[in-house]
Amino acid sequence: MRQRQAKRKSDSWMDLYKKNIPEETELELGTELPHGPVLFYNELVADHSTNPRNVGEIYNADGFAHLGDPTCGDWMKLWIKVNADRIVDIKFLSSGCAGAIATSSMTTVLAKGKTIKEAKRITDADVILALEGIPGRDGKCILSGTSALHEAIRNYEQKNGGSKENA
Repeated sequence: MRQRQAKRKSDSWMDLYKKNIPEETELELGTELPHGPVLFYNELVADHSTNPRNVGEIYNADGFAHLGDPTCGDWMKLWIKVNADRIVDIKFLSSGCAGAIATSSMTTVLAKGKTIKEAKRITDADVILALEGIPGRDGKCILSGTSALHEAIRNYEQKNGGSKENA
């Protein structure tokens, strides 16, 4: 298929993909649009989404959280096992996009071995930095892992007499 001179130039194929270009717009000679779905995830995000760490359940967990977004159908369950105020095990189950699975996986990696106080300080930004970035187009559900972690910690603290932040 021969492509004609473009009426409107683009800096990259990603700009073409993002813009809502009418069908009659002609493409620059030699410019090729991507075929099929475009993978915007870097290698680390792709690895954590296809090989997530710490997947499963913990029976007799010390803390548990179950979060969901009824508008899109995503949900996440997260369990923590605590010994001497340290997260010794953490597991999750998730139904969501590849990005949500990757960020949940990385959240568990960051939290495992941390004290409760240290784990409470894990933020969405920490997860994004650890994954070397995530696509900007994904919604809030992509970062449900940190919310679930903090909720599981609250659950643990409620079971054990409140926050131990000042301990």
